[in-house]
Amino acid sequence: MHAAVVSYLQVALDVPLQRTFDYLWAGPAPTVGSRVVVPFGKQTLAGVVVAVSAELDPARGLTVAQLKASQAVLDDMPPLPADILALCKFCSDYYAWPLGQVIAAALPGALRQPQPWQGGQALQFWQALDVTALLGQLSPRAHKQRAVAEALAVPRSIEQVRAVAHDGGRWLKEWIAAGWVVEAVPQADTAPPQASAHPDLTACQASAVARLNAAQGYQPFLLYGVTGSGKTEVYLREIEARLAHGGQVLVLVPEINLTPQLEARFRLRFPHEHIVALHSGLADGERTRNWLLAAQGRARIVLGTRLAVFTPLPHLALIVVDEEHDQSYRQQEGFRYSARDVAVYRARQAQVPIVLGSATPAIESWRNMREGRYTLLTLGQRAVTGAKPPQMTLISTQQQRLFDGLTQTAINTLRDCLDAGQQALVFINRRGYSPVLACHECGWIASCKRCDARLVLHREDRRLRCHHCGWESPPPAQCPDCGNADLQPLGFGTQRLEETLTGLFPDTPPLRIDRDNTRRKGSLDAMLQQVHAGEARLLVGTQMLAKGHDFAGLSLVVVVNADAGLFSTDFRAQERLFAQLLQVAGRAGRAGLPGRVLIQTRYHDDPFYPQLMSGDYAAFADRVLQERKANDLPPYSAWAMLRAESKTLMRAVTYLREAVQLLRTQPGIHAGAPIPALMMRKANQERAQVLVSSSSRPALQSAMRFLMGELLQKKAPGVRWYIDIDPSEA
Repeated sequence: MHAAVVSYLQVALDVPLQRTFDYLWAGPAPTVGSRVVVPFGKQTLAGVVVAVSAELDPARGLTVAQLKASQAVLDDMPPLPADILALCKFCSDYYAWPLGQVIAAALPGALRQPQPWQGGQALQFWQALDVTALLGQLSPRAHKQRAVAEALAVPRSIEQVRAVAHDGGRWLKEWIAAGWVVEAVPQADTAPPQASAHPDLTACQASAVARLNAAQGYQPFLLYGVTGSGKTEVYLREIEARLAHGGQVLVLVPEINLTPQLEARFRLRFPHEHIVALHSGLADGERTRNWLLAAQGRARIVLGTRLAVFTPLPHLALIVVDEEHDQSYRQQEGFRYSARDVAVYRARQAQVPIVLGSATPAIESWRNMREGRYTLLTLGQRAVTGAKPPQMTLISTQQQRLFDGLTQTAINTLRDCLDAGQQALVFINRRGYSPVLACHECGWIASCKRCDARLVLHREDRRLRCHHCGWESPPPAQCPDCGNADLQPLGFGTQRLEETLTGLFPDTPPLRIDRDNTRRKGSLDAMLQQVHAGEARLLVGTQMLAKGHDFAGLSLVVVVNADAGLFSTDFRAQERLFAQLLQVAGRAGRAGLPGRVLIQTRYHDDPFYPQLMSGDYAAFADRVLQERKANDLPPYSAWAMLRAESKTLMRAVTYLREAVQLLRTQPGIHAGAPIPALMMRKANQERAQVLVSSSSRPALQSAMRFLMGELLQKKAPGVRWYIDIDPSEA
């Protein structure tokens, strides 16, 4: 008998420690990137092998006797490839976050567990024996069923069927039982069919497509197009070209609610391609199967939100980041990163082109374009012949009576629009019924017991709810302080506007679309189908409707409470407000109808509004860059935020003071004094923060890696801390 071959493994674990851990393995050496199960203290954890050697590295400072044996090497996923491990290492260094936790964030939840995933062999594909015969069994008015039947012309998984229609799984089972549909082998490696008829390109679109087609290796493009200019069609043309050469494509969108619509459009355009979605709205099993299809090279198009940026793609040929300015690309909890910035690094690493698209590019991207690091592609006109940018009008609310938040001018214009058979959107970026419930007798205001925040009244389910920590309670019958029973809702949210519009336009019931009533799977799709079909003509919505939607009949947008970002302490507030208002305005008049946008404001003479009315985002962005440079603000200086929270503010501040002393030993670093966070108390935790800045990004990163190492070794009972590189909120 020969002794088993022993290997020494370095394993990255999902623990808040900056190093990797050493283990023994008796048997054939596992591949770097494999999943392993190892003991860790009293726990059993799954980790990823980042190095394998035949001899113990003396630099690790360990003896063989100190090492524990790995328990298992799992084969439920392909080993993470070298490029993904390198991408995780870059993110660990750049964002000062433990490597093991970065790698864990890159994996689906089911592949972070110490048990082997059992769903890998269960993926089945189904195909109609005769699509024409199946369609003959269906009612001509059963549009969703017919769409599913047509999709089954080629092999589809159950998840792909459900992506076409929410009830598709039930119909599929019925057709399988009837013998109309049978199990099939997927055709992942077959060439795509002859492309369907494409819309004619404008001159600007054709120029952009030609430049993208000519791109070789790493080239970052900023696709700056006015709303309705056809950025998605440019993406589709370039994706088609990359697929024709055998490549895979990663398309990132900012929010889950945009993914199903884009997926449906992609499936129509590429009916024989494997297309998978990756986002947090998927069940663990579905996300894991989609991830594996991409990692195996079988899915050639991956549509996803920020977490999809880490998906292994062995034949990656193109990355697209749609609405690249959107704050949703920034992860705000745990491992904090910008998916847009990681995508740019990944494109450089893979030597492939990347397209960053937006009507209102991020100031950082605009600077990169102005300084020659990104190539500008401009779409300056709307794609539909005759469609023009909407006419924007300011309505001063200073001298006008408001009817539950709406001016008489807005009400009259809404009535004219609806009488003409067109669609209108009333936009307010605040959900719920009212942001404040107050007592006029004593001044009591309903506040969260866990946060420094007011409770929002949700009248539908009669709840007061905190939008920061989730705490909720029923509204009191009378004032807790003085006993007054006449408590009044102050201010307006989507629910209150819905109620008001129902009273004003009883023959045209409004359709409210916000996070509160789109939580159930498939609910948003159903609502959007009502809009596209013209069944819903009066919409009330939040920023969910501000981007990515193309409503052919929408000719009017009324913006309520537009001033919220004018006086914020955050230096980015006006940039975000400009982008939000320009994006929502862009929903009007996209299909040739004349578009109008009414913006209600108390501050019509503020210099912000003339710039907005011109619609010239380029001029606005150039002015903002000049101001940022003059004041040494990002992107002209590198920032990080060190945050701490505890049961008492004093404990959090004391901890941060000690951290500041450590930072001040680092060259080229300026660390301010600890101050309370803007929302000092959240979820029963008192919060403080320190702004760290430097004129040198490498110096800042070096200092924050040093600080991470020091703080991870420092015990701080009752204090939770984290580092935020390139913080999106000061």
